[in-house]
Amino acid sequence: MRAVQVVTLDGPSAVQVREVPEPVRQPEQVLIDVRAAGVNFPDVLQSKGLYQYKPDPPFTLGSEVAGVVREVPDGSPLKPGDRVAAFPGTGAFAEVVAAHADHVLPLPDEVGFAAGACLPMNYLTAHFALLVRGHLRSGQRVLVQGAAGGVGTACVQLAAALGAHVVAVVSTDAKAAVAKAAGAHDTVLVEGFRDAVKALGAVDVVVDPVGGDRFTDSLRCLAPEGRLLVIGFTGGDIPTVKVNRLLLNNIDVVGVGWGGYALGRPGYVAGQWAELEPHLRSGAVDPVISASFPLERAAEALSRIDERQVTGKVVLEVDDPR
Repeated sequence: MRAVQVVTLDGPSAVQVREVPEPVRQPEQVLIDVRAAGVNFPDVLQSKGLYQYKPDPPFTLGSEVAGVVREVPDGSPLKPGDRVAAFPGTGAFAEVVAAHADHVLPLPDEVGFAAGACLPMNYLTAHFALLVRGHLRSGQRVLVQGAAGGVGTACVQLAAALGAHVVAVVSTDAKAAVAKAAGAHDTVLVEGFRDAVKALGAVDVVVDPVGGDRFTDSLRCLAPEGRLLVIGFTGGDIPTVKVNRLLLNNIDVVGVGWGGYALGRPGYVAGQWAELEPHLRSGAVDPVISASFPLERAAEALSRIDERQVTGKVVLEVDDPR
C-alpha cells in the first residue's frame, strides 16, 4: 500500500510517499480502508522531530481518518463495510490503517469522508475543553483565540451549538469571515483585541490554542470566576502567568490535554461521540475544510500548515480502489 512516511527529520518537504506493507490487525483493532485523513500541526512537528511523540524514522504520519471498515474484532458492534471515523494516533496517511476498536466511531450518513476525517482530534478536543475542563453553560460568553484555525473553528462551532455567545480573535479580515461562517457572533482583530473585547463585554471562557504574547491580555478579558483553557502553543512561545492575576478576580487557568485523558479510559471517546452526534446530523458541527490534496501531495499539505497558510482544516483524500 501507499503511505506518507517521514524518512529524515527535515520537515514537510522531506516526507515521501512509499510502498509499505499493510498493517496486520491485532485482536483489539479494527482495520480500515482509508478514504480521507486529517492533517494537523502535530504532523508538521513530527516531520521535524519536534513533537513529544518521537518514533524512529521511517514512520507513517497521521492521527485521524475516515473510511470503510475491512475487518473487526470478535464482538464488535461494527461490521465490514461500515463508514467510520477513527483516531489511530499514528499511521493515518496511508491506504489502510489499524485503530484500537475503542477509538473507531460510526460516521453518520450526513457526514462525508473528508469532513469525518477532520472530527476526531479537533472536535473531541473542543468537546473536552468546553464541557469538561471549561464547564461551559448555555448563555455564557466564549472568546476563541486563533478562531479561523482547525481547533479554533471546531471550538467556535461547538460553543455556538451549545448556546454560547462566541467572540472570535483573528489576524485578518479574511479569517474573520471564516470565523463568522463557523458561527462566531463577534470577531475582533488580534491587534488590540483586549480593548475590543472589553467594549463587547467580559467573557466567561477563553479558548487558547495559540499561547505566546496574547496570553496575559486573554486573562484580562475574563469576567470574575472565568476560565482560560490552555490547548496548545501554535504561536511558538509557551507563556507564563503571574498568579496574583488569578487571585484578584478569582479566575482559573486550566490545562486541556484530551489525548492523555480520553484515550486511556475505555468507552470515553464513544461517550463524547454520542454527545456530538446530534450536532453532526443537524449540520451545526461541520468542519471547515480549506484544502484537500491527494496522498501524493502530502508534502504540500503539510507545508501549508507549516507556513500558516491554512484556515480550518487540510485533508488528504485517498481514491476508492473500486
